[in-house]
Order: sequence, then C-alpha cells, then structure tokens
Amino acid sequence: MADYIGALDSGTTSTRFMVFDHDGNVVALDQKEHRQIYPQPGWVEHDPVEIRDRMFEVIDVGLSKAGLTRTDLAAVGITNQRETVVVWDRTTGQPLHNAVVWQDTRTAGLVADLGGGEGQGRFRAKTGLPLATYFAGPKLTWLLDNVEGLRARGESGDALFGTVDSWVLWNLTGGIDGGLHLTDVTNASRTMLMSLETLRWDDELLEAMRIPCSMLPEIRPSAGMFGTAAGTLDGVPVGGILGDQQAALFGQTCFEPGDAKNTYGTGCFMLLNTGTTPVRSASGLLTTVAYQIGHQPAVYALEGSIAIAGALVQWLRDNLGIIENSADVEALALSVDDNGGVYFVPAFSGLFAPYWRSDARGVVAGLTRFATKAHVARAALEATAFQTLEVLDAMRADSGVELRSLKVDGGMTGNDLLMQFQADIVEVPVVRPVVAETTALGAAYAAGLAVGFWSNLADLKANWGVGRSWQPAMDDDRRLGLIGAWRKAVQRSLDWVE
Repeated sequence: MADYIGALDSGTTSTRFMVFDHDGNVVALDQKEHRQIYPQPGWVEHDPVEIRDRMFEVIDVGLSKAGLTRTDLAAVGITNQRETVVVWDRTTGQPLHNAVVWQDTRTAGLVADLGGGEGQGRFRAKTGLPLATYFAGPKLTWLLDNVEGLRARGESGDALFGTVDSWVLWNLTGGIDGGLHLTDVTNASRTMLMSLETLRWDDELLEAMRIPCSMLPEIRPSAGMFGTAAGTLDGVPVGGILGDQQAALFGQTCFEPGDAKNTYGTGCFMLLNTGTTPVRSASGLLTTVAYQIGHQPAVYALEGSIAIAGALVQWLRDNLGIIENSADVEALALSVDDNGGVYFVPAFSGLFAPYWRSDARGVVAGLTRFATKAHVARAALEATAFQTLEVLDAMRADSGVELRSLKVDGGMTGNDLLMQFQADIVEVPVVRPVVAETTALGAAYAAGLAVGFWSNLADLKANWGVGRSWQPAMDDDRRLGLIGAWRKAVQRSLDWVE
C-alpha cells in the first residue's frame, strides 16, 4: 500500500490540500484563498468555478512541493464548508448561480414563512435543527424560486444540487465525464432535508420546501468508498467525506460520548459526541450526525455554531484596515492591558447558538474617547471566547457533562492571547494537539479507515498528542464582571432588523 493519505479541505475562505503519513504528521500542504462575494447586505456568495479551479491547483502544487505523485496516495478524503449551496448543470458542468454561503441571510423571510404558527421548531424533531437562515434546504428553495428556469431543470433532473462536498466530488471524479453525485450523512444532516433517524432524504421535508428529489445526491456513510478520482489524482480512491466541523471532531479523535472539541476558523464550532442516540437540545444547540463508519450505526453530536470568529479578524483587516495581516491582530491587542471597556458582538449574520436570532446585527459597545483600535482588536478576539462560553454553558445544560478540558483546533489557536483568555473565561484547561489543523486530518482518517491504511479507531487515537495547553488564571470577580458586560452588549445587538 502507498505511504500517504491526502485530504482536500474546501473551506469558507480557502481550499487546502494536505498529505499525512501513518502517524498523522503533515508531509505536504498547499492553500489558496477564494473570493468572498457580497452582492448586497446580508448576502454572501462564492464562485463555484473558482472553488473547483483552486481544488486542482492546490492538489498539483501540494504534491509537487513534497516531491510526491498520485501513486504515493492510498486514498484521499474530502472535507468542506457546510450548508453552502451549489446548483449546476448535469450536462455542461457549469454552475447555474453563485454558491449561496452558509453565512447568507437572504432566506430570512422564507424561513419565517416555513415556520408558520409552529415557529423555529417546526422540523426540529425530525432534523435536529431549528428553522434558520444557516441551513442549506431553504437556500435551495430560494434559488428554485428566484433563478429563472431552475425549478423546471431541477424537476427534469438536468440541474443538480449539492453542498460543497458534492460539487468537489463530482468534479474530482470526472465532472461531465462520469462524475459521481454523492454526499455523506454529516453534510446531509445540515440541509434540513434528511431525517436523523433514517439517514435518508425525507419526503415530508422535501414537500414542505418544494424541492424535487431528482436534484439531490445519494447519501452515504462518512468513511467508505466514494469512487475514484480522475485527472491529477487519477485512480486514487476517494474514501471519506465529512463536513468540516465533524471532520475536526474526528481528527481530534473524539470517539467516546462526552468527548468535545472547539474549532476556531471563519466561524467557531463546538461539538460534543453523544454516542449512537441523538440527544435533543433544550438550550439552543443543534443535534447533528457526527460521523458514520461504513455500515456501523451513525454517531451523533450536539453542536454549538458561532457564525463569526476568524472572519471578524478578516473584517478588521479588509473592511477597517486597522491591521495589514490577520496575524497582526495579536500584537495590536497585546499593546493594551485590557479591552478598555469595549465589547464587540459580531452578529453580522445574526446570532447563531444559543440564541438563533436573525434580527441581531453587529455592535461595538462601551466606546469612550479612551478607546483605541487596539481595544477594538482586543474586543474582537475576546468576542470569540465569550461566544464559546455561551455554547459551552448550553452543552453543560443539555448533556449534564462537565468538561475536564477543552480540545481546540483551527487557525485562531495560534493566537496565545485568545487561547489564554479562553481558558480564563471557561475555567477549564484549553488543549491544542500537535496537529492543530484537524479538519483535514479528520478527512484523511476517514479515507484511511475506508481503505485499511489505518485498521481501527485505536490506531487514530494513538496518533493524538498535546501540542500546547493553557491553564485558567483569572480571578472570579474579574471573570464574572467581563461576562456580565458581554451579555449586556449581546442584548444591545438584538431586534435590530425589523
């Protein structure tokens, strides 16, 4: 068998290709950003062709950097931004609209109409999800209603729908020349079109959202065969697909009920493994599929989703221009002793867990003449930690589990100021593994299990090791004061959109 496993990570802001050895070490990496398109306030789009082209570019360059070829790969796994919707023509392979991104809020009116007298909880028993602009199903309904001719093409089978994993897989396996139209249970569980119990598309949900089943990909387990690649990776088995946050849970080897992780990326996402029985949330969390290995029972998770985390740092860079590079935010924030009384609630797309308030919008509260851009930078970092605390509190309430530590991963974990503040605010140690980019690692693990590169979950757990940890060190009075002020700021963000 070949010596390595590849992973293609098609994220919200960039696409990466990574190669791992049997010990889970990174041996190759290439990454390229793609554009964020904002047609009007609250709308967020990507160009699917750009995503497709970036995929092939990073594969070529990543292999070349390490002096590898496709024959060195035993398999490749895919992980992706979830809930983002792509529709394309089966015959030409061309997108029929820009991708509508998970952060997009254009479906607010449609979501309210779908709720009717039952409100946000109309489909929660079947899907584990509240009605919200976040999820893919209503986005597809909006496209069918607003893109001329799309509904007729969808009903005839000429137009295909998928979350980004399906678009990537279809192109990776040949596109118009035999590309496979598939998805996995984790991505399907984020569409609001799949039953958590049956793991199949649900006729009642499809009828409610007026979506033709002929557009939808076939649902498969997360670790299993998804065909073989064509082109650059010709003949390499595609052995796994996981939505990015489930992939991070898998990469963090959170295989036991009660294991949890928090990923700090464009958004921030905490998942808690709840075993093979779905746990319904009473505290504003999502019930979702964590993963499924082959024909084994699916494993479920509780999830707290935060829309804006690393994206806020990008906003400071791109929209305000107060930093030149995202990495500069830590030094700027460290140039002051504290936040100066400034709190930043980044409700750019409303507030996700545990509030689920699409009427919220971003606010900066507590400004005085004393405040500087350094205080704003510090408040931006602290916002991620405060939002994580609120999700963790909801998880404690739903699960009854008290975490002994918080496993973390993602790009923002390289920020020591944020990680220390996070440990202080949640009052448990924060632990980062040796390989912090666990999203791609999780996809590699799933693909490797499918082809026997790794024999079992114990092999994967043996690879996990602590890279760094941060211990809580803040006194209670200060911590409670900060939390109280944050919650006041959150209240100021609500009821902004009529």
